Amino acid sequence: MCANNQRPPTASSSNSSGSGYGLCYEGRLSLNCFLATSLLILVPSVLQIHYGIVPNVWGAVLWGPVLYYALINMIIRFLLRNSDYQVAIRASFLGFAEAVSILVICFAPQPWQQFGVYGCFMAFFHYSEFLVIAWANPRTLTIDSFMLNHSVHYGLAAAASWIEFVLELFFLPEFKRYAYIWLVGVAICIIGELIRKTAIITAGRSFTHLVQDEKQSDHKLITHGIYAYSRHPSYVGWFWWSIGTQIVLMNPICVCLYALVSWLFFHDRIYVEEYSLLNFFQSDYVRYQKRVPTGLPFIKGYLIE
Repeated sequence: MCANNQRPPTASSSNSSGSGYGLCYEGRLSLNCFLATSLLILVPSVLQIHYGIVPNVWGAVLWGPVLYYALINMIIRFLLRNSDYQVAIRASFLGFAEAVSILVICFAPQPWQQFGVYGCFMAFFHYSEFLVIAWANPRTLTIDSFMLNHSVHYGLAAAASWIEFVLELFFLPEFKRYAYIWLVGVAICIIGELIRKTAIITAGRSFTHLVQDEKQSDHKLITHGIYAYSRHPSYVGWFWWSIGTQIVLMNPICVCLYALVSWLFFHDRIYVEEYSLLNFFQSDYVRYQKRVPTGLPFIKGYLIE
């Protein structure tokens, strides 16, 4: 059961405060910007490459989309203001990242195609975090729901994986495609993504991105669905997704580091979170702990002896 702190929404639309499931205004705005940017970059870029308008494929993959994205940003800046602009510009950026990643998969030299797959998973993960919260719990939706500014450590970890990929691609290019092991990472990323998003939707209004200090009036203990098999399925999904991204890149060093750092992070977070959950739900949560594991290896959570 994942419990987090509610934060005031950044958008002012009254559609953001609806009850139950349904895509709020900010969710629809982000979806339009994400899909529109992806298509407006993919379609002309593919046509340019197909008809040989741009002789250098890498030029079409890189420079064409950058120019299109700059134009899209200018249009968004002209049409939208305040929180709508903040939502749109982030969704558009992730749509741009998704489109460029697809172009890399389709047209880049073979060693770089794995990086395109990785880019697709990264862009989709961050956009879908916002979209699923917009669907399941729009009252807690903020700009931070994109998870783009998760933490400095998160950014450093991503940069480390890029550096390892490039260095190993230069010095050990054969290793990066060895026996198609990277496809195992694709499967792990898909499974991890599905587990996490299922957990968020199942928890609904009881899920936000920050650990709670106080129990909200509508905060319920979720024990059905995927929570009948894991107390923290959103963390399980994120844990395996993060490791899967490094298997996709065939980064042996970062596979080990991501596994270790993610395990330590979730070990501490679950311990703190379950202390609050025990205060919120008391004996109900104790019984839940006895029936259902955390779902993460060798992590037991905060147990009352």
